[in-house]
Amino acid sequence: MPTDENVPAAAEAEPLDVLNAAAQALLRHVPADVWCAVMLDPATLLDTGGLHEHGFPGEVMPRLFEIEHGEQIGVDNIRALARRPTSSSLLSVSTRGELTQSVYFQDILSPAGLADELRVALKADGHTWGLLVLCRANGSAPFTARDVERAEAISSPAATDLRRALLLKGIDDTEVPDAPGLVMARPDGRIIYVSRIAEFWLSQISERHRDPSASATHTLTAVLSRARRGLSGQPVSARVRLGTGRWLTISAWRDAPAGEEAIIASLTPSRPASLAALVLNGYGLSPRERQIAQLVILGRTYAEIATSLHIQEQTVNDHMRKVFAKTGVGNRVELCTEMFTRHHLPVIANPPLSTDGRLMATGA
Repeated sequence: MPTDENVPAAAEAEPLDVLNAAAQALLRHVPADVWCAVMLDPATLLDTGGLHEHGFPGEVMPRLFEIEHGEQIGVDNIRALARRPTSSSLLSVSTRGELTQSVYFQDILSPAGLADELRVALKADGHTWGLLVLCRANGSAPFTARDVERAEAISSPAATDLRRALLLKGIDDTEVPDAPGLVMARPDGRIIYVSRIAEFWLSQISERHRDPSASATHTLTAVLSRARRGLSGQPVSARVRLGTGRWLTISAWRDAPAGEEAIIASLTPSRPASLAALVLNGYGLSPRERQIAQLVILGRTYAEIATSLHIQEQTVNDHMRKVFAKTGVGNRVELCTEMFTRHHLPVIANPPLSTDGRLMATGA
């Protein structure tokens, strides 16, 4: 099932609009009483923003994040779903009809009056970029096998559109802080301190909620929940595309300042180097093509790349022809210029730059 002729062009649309269009295209064929749609960091599968106006009630969300990202349990946990060859799942089928044996059903669905849940992971080129969750209440018609098939069909085209919207759009046109923000939370996840810079960064995250005045974002809650289960001092991170087109890295870890255990989170503008592979993936490059393209952007010759990767120079040349075709450039110089002026790699030093390496808009 294609996403729909009304889905905005990915290169022109905002990620939340693409996510919403995909959800609406599915909901027209598969209605739901409760639904949400989230963007995910493909490296960590942590939430990076989403649509929650029609989602779960706020009181179950802390436990949901604990199950999803902290304990990482359940047959349809996002990490389990990401590993499967298929993209959609129905909880009643995954539990073989034993819904009441599922902790997720007991703690999340049942208290919210929901009878079943259909998930579809938005997968493209081996990476999971988002998740659609549809639930039906007690008394509603159950989901069918046809509903699962429709969800499966929407996964790849929706993921491709979302990936391109996340990575192939945006120029900073306003000045923003360069400093990191700080958040502190108690071991139970309750936030006890948010710096003013952190408040600014959190306000830029692309999320829509039932309650627009909600103080904590689901993105931050997901990262804190994961950090609670990590080793002391070992950070977990998620890269978040902000509404301005910039990227933010949220890192959190357990610590014991002044002898009292807490969870510390740092919100920092993403470094260009950390986004290189992510941006190249937006063009649909294969892992090998991304690897070679990054080396080319760093100034390596084809001969040097061939030697370091133990392949023939002609093989490097063949890969780069495919890279040029997929990125729409004619040679390696144009590739470097394209990656610099549109995205996150500071190769050319003359234009005015934002803190993440992207070209700043000017009045000219």
